[in-house]
Amino acid sequence: MADRFDLIVLGAGSGGLSVAQRAAKLGARVAMFDPDALGGTCTNRGCVPKKAMWFAAQMADMHRLAADFGFETTPMRLDWARFRKLRDQYITGIRHRYKERLEAAGIHVVMEAARLISVDTVETTSGARFSAPHIVVATGARPHRQDLPGFELGMVSDDIFTLEVAPRHIMVVGGGYVAVEFACVLRALGCEVDLLIRENMLGNFDAELVAALMERMQAHGIRIVRRSQVIAAEGKPGAITLKTDDGADYGVYDALLWAIGRVPNSEHIGLEALGVARDEEGHILVDAFQNTSVSGVYAVGDVTDRWALTPVAVAAGRSLADRLIGGDANARFDDTAVPSVVFSEPPLGMVGLTEQHARARYGDDIAVHTGRYTPLMFMVAGRSQQSVVKIICVGTNHKVVGIHVLGPGSDELLQGFAVAMQKGLYWRDLKASIAIHPTAAEELLLLH
Repeated sequence: MADRFDLIVLGAGSGGLSVAQRAAKLGARVAMFDPDALGGTCTNRGCVPKKAMWFAAQMADMHRLAADFGFETTPMRLDWARFRKLRDQYITGIRHRYKERLEAAGIHVVMEAARLISVDTVETTSGARFSAPHIVVATGARPHRQDLPGFELGMVSDDIFTLEVAPRHIMVVGGGYVAVEFACVLRALGCEVDLLIRENMLGNFDAELVAALMERMQAHGIRIVRRSQVIAAEGKPGAITLKTDDGADYGVYDALLWAIGRVPNSEHIGLEALGVARDEEGHILVDAFQNTSVSGVYAVGDVTDRWALTPVAVAAGRSLADRLIGGDANARFDDTAVPSVVFSEPPLGMVGLTEQHARARYGDDIAVHTGRYTPLMFMVAGRSQQSVVKIICVGTNHKVVGIHVLGPGSDELLQGFAVAMQKGLYWRDLKASIAIHPTAAEELLLLH
């Protein structure tokens, strides 16, 4: 006999927690399964510890800026062990609060893996069975590990957070969020950093702003190697060299980070036997309502073929619970204006279409407004590095379909503009708004 619930969730990351908690609040009896720590990748090996490292990097950069301002300074070195202890204590606290909330909500949590054995039943690794009319797969994703000679000499993103000391000289392989963010953070914290990119960096972001970011990274001391592919890593831990397909050798490095994408955790959980459709990379295919190809089975978060962002997983999970348990047949996640930020140095943010995507969709029926400026705090210090802002409009009514920002404060200023764009923002609205002066945000209102 299987214990009966109203809703079963596989995975206790951002997406799984959101659907379980919303469903329980709506009165459902919920069971959740995950052999890993509560909070998933975001809390334990992603957004939260990464942002803590980014804050440390920002402090290091501000210390250097303070010297340019005229402050008396002495050399700073991060006490890596102390910082790691503080960061890990904070994350432990998050997990504890999750546990308390799940208990208070009456959600039955089983810290084991589970797999589907039918459309309404799962079985845990210990053999216990649980059933429900609705099963949500929210098992997330993991770093991609390549079948490459010497791959084991390097780290993946999960391993960065276990470092006990900062690397002296590190090679980062990859061109996505993870690669760029860690390259910038580690450089700010005093590491020598090389970044090797197979094709283009941050391909989903606006090409003009990405090019500007690359210039800033190189000016900051990051060596960027483009259009090169690693074919082998050689040496030993602490003394690593890389061989590439163009015959070049790179190294010697005391650390190596592979940031070459992520793989959905969609295997070994019974999807194949049920016929749940997936793409070539293993992502579960879902429609706008998070339905899979099998009735009664749903999916949210990084295991799906949609945006791999924590807020997206949370919004999708809540909407799904509102539909399945709350009775709102039309509840679904609105993905028309999803903001995203790369916590690089400086941060790069976007919402909506890039210029290249807008031109592909609308042709010549777009207007592009771009501006460059030097932030006031840099000008006072005698620095000249520029920030970039861009707004893309379409049609005779000049509806805003894309906003892009590169520079200090981009991560914070973008949120309000994203809300406006989701509600229907036009160029005339921006021109009629009163700017806050002097700020980075006003630059978006001062464009011509």
